[in-house]
Amino acid sequence: MAVLGVVLLAVMLAGVGAGQYSISPTTALRIVFDKSVGAGLLPPGIDESISWTAMDERIVTLVRGPRVLLAALCGAGLAVAGAALQGIFRNPLAAPEMLGVSAGAAFGGAIAILLSLPGLLMIGGAFTSGMIALLIVGAIARVEGGSAPTSVILAGVIVGAFFMALVSVTQLFADPHNSLPAITFWLMGSFASASWDQVGIASPAVFLGCVVLWLMRFRINALCLGEEEARTLGIPVERDRWLVFISVALIAAAIVSVAGIVGWVGIVIPHAARFLVGHDHRILLPASCLLGASYLCAVDTVARSATPGEIPVGVLTALIGAPFIAWMLRKALMGKGIV
Repeated sequence: MAVLGVVLLAVMLAGVGAGQYSISPTTALRIVFDKSVGAGLLPPGIDESISWTAMDERIVTLVRGPRVLLAALCGAGLAVAGAALQGIFRNPLAAPEMLGVSAGAAFGGAIAILLSLPGLLMIGGAFTSGMIALLIVGAIARVEGGSAPTSVILAGVIVGAFFMALVSVTQLFADPHNSLPAITFWLMGSFASASWDQVGIASPAVFLGCVVLWLMRFRINALCLGEEEARTLGIPVERDRWLVFISVALIAAAIVSVAGIVGWVGIVIPHAARFLVGHDHRILLPASCLLGASYLCAVDTVARSATPGEIPVGVLTALIGAPFIAWMLRKALMGKGIV
């Protein structure tokens, strides 16, 4: 955990300094400490004689600072949500997108862009639409007072497809010279419009969802054993399962509302975390949190630094995630003698 924490801090510092207008890591660190804790509380090893320009300060504090924090927040939330879902479903391909919340939030955001609503209303609309999608999933999957995991997945796929169809309808009526490009780019996933307001809006929802999942770490371990075994241990399976679903939906809706759809993080990172720390969710959840934050920060840094024009983050995560999962699937099939 200490190593993962140090890696996260290093990746975030590199993200603050890297870009088309580069800033040295020492200068970026000096600005961060000067603006956060004050010049008189600098830790040992930081040269107090380092100077910087007003442009450097604005880039660090107003542009890259909130962007790096938002990317870390989103990566941590998606990874924790993916690890929890894979545990309760006992399915290595489970991800937050399977609940239909991401598609629902995408529809709310697309409507806000179509109507040229301000940023806060756009975030609120996306979040509200995502939670409505979860309620619809629950209404479809719930039969005779209960809902099986398979039913929830199928309902999530149905609701997700329905809301993505609504997004397509929204794009059909969008202005091809103004709102249509904005909707299309936003759906690809991007932190280009990151601000401190967005960090402040997304942080409570993501933090609350992750805390609830962390408090349920023992129960998720029990649910991993199977429904009958969990009931034998006295676990209220239906209630705890929906607590996990609601927490994941809260995280996913908040992230989509500020960054668009960023896929594959919730699938890839939990697998990498299991390779490092094992399957115990008491350790897996915090490891996924730190690793997911580092991963998405690094991907976002590459997305805005590799080319003069910015690459959508969702495109890069898909380009990295799909081959990784294909390799894991091939390895698993060969290990069972299927291929």
